[in-house]
Amino acid sequence: MGRKLFKRIAGIGILVGVLGFFVYAFLPQPVPVDMAQVTRGPMQVSVADEGYTRVHDVFVVSAPVTGYLLRIQSEVGDTVEAGSTTIAELLPTHPQFLDERSRNQAEAAIRSAEAALNLSKAERRDAEARLAFAQADAKRARKLSLKGHISKVELERTELALDSAVAALDTARAAERVSEGELDNARATLIAPRRDTPKIDDDNLVKVTAPVGGRVLQLLQESERVVPVGTALLEIGNPGQLEIVIDLLSRDAVRVEQGAPVAITSWGGDKALNGRVRLVEPYGFTKISALGIEEQRVNVIVDFIDPREQWARLGHGYRVDAAIEIWRADDVVQVPAGALFRHQKAWAVFKVVGDRAVRTEVEIGHQNGRVAEILSGVSPGETIVLHPSERITHGVKLAKRTL
Repeated sequence: MGRKLFKRIAGIGILVGVLGFFVYAFLPQPVPVDMAQVTRGPMQVSVADEGYTRVHDVFVVSAPVTGYLLRIQSEVGDTVEAGSTTIAELLPTHPQFLDERSRNQAEAAIRSAEAALNLSKAERRDAEARLAFAQADAKRARKLSLKGHISKVELERTELALDSAVAALDTARAAERVSEGELDNARATLIAPRRDTPKIDDDNLVKVTAPVGGRVLQLLQESERVVPVGTALLEIGNPGQLEIVIDLLSRDAVRVEQGAPVAITSWGGDKALNGRVRLVEPYGFTKISALGIEEQRVNVIVDFIDPREQWARLGHGYRVDAAIEIWRADDVVQVPAGALFRHQKAWAVFKVVGDRAVRTEVEIGHQNGRVAEILSGVSPGETIVLHPSERITHGVKLAKRTL
């Protein structure tokens, strides 16, 4: 009898133990979560993007004439003075090659000019002969006039013929010189180009001087070569007058106001630099993003407000990151952005009450990607859940995650 009772008690004990194990195993366990508190303090909202530095006024010096550019001796970074520093020198170019048609036309022009010169010489000899006759005739007329054998009118007519002969000779000689010039001009078209550098002569050397004072920023042409008029040779500017250009998306640019403070980072220094928006350009442009998407962007121009000694290492065309402040408040109720989620078209958080999660709808204001302004729903000092997962529902038991 005692043995049967013992077995019965032992079986009941084992059954109760197994049942307790399964009950404990299937009981809901607290969900480990990260927690944070609702705080009150200053908050700012900024729009950030990449930008680059540039000299405020960049002057591109171009070739004033078509010519043979001598090697530019200036180096990038050299200091130049307005109106005195020679930055480039140009010589006349060699003649160009003639194709077969142009050469034949030039040779025909030479033959025509030679014929015209021969004609002018013949006309000049004819004018000389007529002048000699007019001079002899006038000499005889003067003698006859003294003896009274011819009238005064006849003498004057003879003198007029002499003057006309002199003028005709001058005309013939001028025509001959014109023909000689035309022949020289026709022969010049057949001058062949040479291999050597044009002869350097101060009479035909064109010197280009710096239009403004500053430093050489970039050499656009360095080696000797023939350049047409208007070819850009180099850029000059004053690195002390530096500004930043930030191309923002147009939807962000409309939120930026003139005079807004700017934090400049990732420029190479240990501390962020300070700037201020001088201009939001009124003209937008299309830019293709790295993903191949067309974006409408607007340039925002920023001036440094820190002393030049702090950003003196920056130069023309350096890359920087800039964050432009568009809103700021000193006393704002705020929560981390990772605590927010959408619930029935509204924003909500899980508030920790005791050890339970309580879903609470909130009204938010400004956001900056890190924190969000809370207008209503929670109060400073309350604890909320960070980054809630799908395991967290209203009323679920919570436990603070430990490292």
